[in-house]
Amino acid sequence: MAFLGGILGRIRRGGRHGAADAAIDPLLNTTLVRRLGQNEGEVVLACEDVEREYEIGAERIRALSGVDLELRRGDLVGLMGRSGSGKTTLLNIIGGLDRPTRGEVTIEGRRIGAMSDDEVTALRRYRIGYIFQSFALLPVLSALENVELPMHIAGVGGSERRRRAEQLLTLVGLGRRMHHRPFELSGGEQQRTAIARALANRPSLILADEPIAELDSVTGLQILKLLMRVRDVENVTVVIATHDPTIHEVSDRTYHIADGRVARVETYEEDQATVA
Repeated sequence: MAFLGGILGRIRRGGRHGAADAAIDPLLNTTLVRRLGQNEGEVVLACEDVEREYEIGAERIRALSGVDLELRRGDLVGLMGRSGSGKTTLLNIIGGLDRPTRGEVTIEGRRIGAMSDDEVTALRRYRIGYIFQSFALLPVLSALENVELPMHIAGVGGSERRRRAEQLLTLVGLGRRMHHRPFELSGGEQQRTAIARALANRPSLILADEPIAELDSVTGLQILKLLMRVRDVENVTVVIATHDPTIHEVSDRTYHIADGRVARVETYEEDQATVA
């Protein structure tokens, strides 16, 4: 691919960047407010009686059982549960990476079960952004080029790719470190880059699978607060699958997943709306 060839050429000609390129706190002078209570926005995601079963030899394993979920534009919610609870399976089904055995998933009014594989691929490319536990950045590309890559795949022109990538990296506080490669960035900075990449094609839904599992507690909370900030700026819906109780400090509500079901939905008091 000529695009990647050009990137690699620029990287090889570049050198390391100095300490003067320190990252900027993207939350400085920003007030973060949780959206508690009723959200009147449009429905972005709906799961109706979703079940998922797997066959392992002669045995049938039920990973999800009767999950109902409705999220609206601008919601930021947690899916919390122990390992094996079903939260990652649910995230994969929401994102079109897996299909339910029964039930229906609808994104922006479109039923995933009625889509062809090509249509689901287009949905993932344009309407859903992904954030992974281990960042999943290409090590030979700079932060800027990692953010540009999904836009290149989507057919966005070069000047618009560059403008959007610079805008997003500035939003997450990496305006001065956008030319660094992943190994030159801290874990928190790599996850910030991954957040910017997830927003590149202006999705309506962000799915984050254990986004703070490999970060220390202070950095992890900063990343969750940053997800609140990008939710507000980009007006996206954010779903965070985690087992970390820090999610209670930022989410509008938290769905507790146990044995493949939504065991309970945790909501919060109005006096917890502002996040310090």
